[in-house]
Amino acid sequence: MADLNDDEFAELPEPSLRNIIEMESLKWVFVGGKGGVGKTTTSCCVGIRLSMVREKVLLVSTDPAHNLSDAFSQKFGSDPTLVQGFDNLYCMEIDADDDMNSFQRSMQEGAAEDDDTQSVVGNFMADLSTSIPGIDEAMSFAELMKQVQQMDYDTIVFDTAPTGHTLRLLSFPTIMEKALGKVAALKERFGGLLNQASAMMGGAATGPNGENVADLMVGKLEETRGIIAKVNAAFRDPEVTTFVCVCIPEFLSIYETERLVQELSKFGIDCHNVVVNQVLFPEKDAEELGEWFEGAKAGLPKEARDICAKMMARKRMQDKYIGQCFDLYGDDFHVVLMPLLDYEVRGTEKLTNFSELLINPIDVEE
Repeated sequence: MADLNDDEFAELPEPSLRNIIEMESLKWVFVGGKGGVGKTTTSCCVGIRLSMVREKVLLVSTDPAHNLSDAFSQKFGSDPTLVQGFDNLYCMEIDADDDMNSFQRSMQEGAAEDDDTQSVVGNFMADLSTSIPGIDEAMSFAELMKQVQQMDYDTIVFDTAPTGHTLRLLSFPTIMEKALGKVAALKERFGGLLNQASAMMGGAATGPNGENVADLMVGKLEETRGIIAKVNAAFRDPEVTTFVCVCIPEFLSIYETERLVQELSKFGIDCHNVVVNQVLFPEKDAEELGEWFEGAKAGLPKEARDICAKMMARKRMQDKYIGQCFDLYGDDFHVVLMPLLDYEVRGTEKLTNFSELLINPIDVEE
């Protein structure tokens, strides 16, 4: 890589994700970054490499625009499905709306079956969702984490949504704290309505075991907060959880990666790996290629010269931002340069071949 000599390279952390694959205590690996930088491809490759050294691995997409099915050329849904060609790698694509509906159904199922009580529960949930922005996502996330905690997988890889959505995900414990404060006021509001309904019907609006419905709903939210608190503690344990940042060598992507790294640091979440995708000739630098072009362009047709000139401009730009990436992260992070290929990385075979470069990357010192 340009501007880095052999001695500097020797002092940098190994430019691969081998540290993740070899860390047996890891349970959760989050892969995130700006939209369109290759998060799904990287997630799939990490999942494939982990499946080679773990008994069971699950790859979960939390991005509303699911791409795992496209990446593996196989349809996945909300239940873990074995990836074709593997006997221990599973995929599932989570729909946040479905999880929220599931949460609401679980609360309604805990209440009595009469229409008035069911209506109150529905109104309670609707009012809660509009009163506290993000509570629906927080509850959906709690449902997801409750699911995956009950599953028997050695490691779970999360293919996350673009950065903004991911940062909201990390703020869910705080959202739940606000939610439970709001619930007290909502309980007072709906509690009176429940009492009126029960008086009209000559009975109490209760759950199947005689519980007050309002108390039942609050208890359910407390349970959800407990799940998220447990998850939050695991998030902050570097032996259990790590985050892989994915970017491309362009200004906006590097800028957003830095924002993500800073936010992860605030949340206390381990992050010491950066994958840089779509790199032109990572084993060469722009100066070396420029010397070749200057010596060869006289013998090239005009169209070829124009094509090479555009490629050189792109290579110089990429080298500048890769240099900035090493300046920001090179001392403490494993920075992996992944090449731009002549073809799409889709299907099990191509993903498996590409994943090899995460462990044995192209030697940029050559």
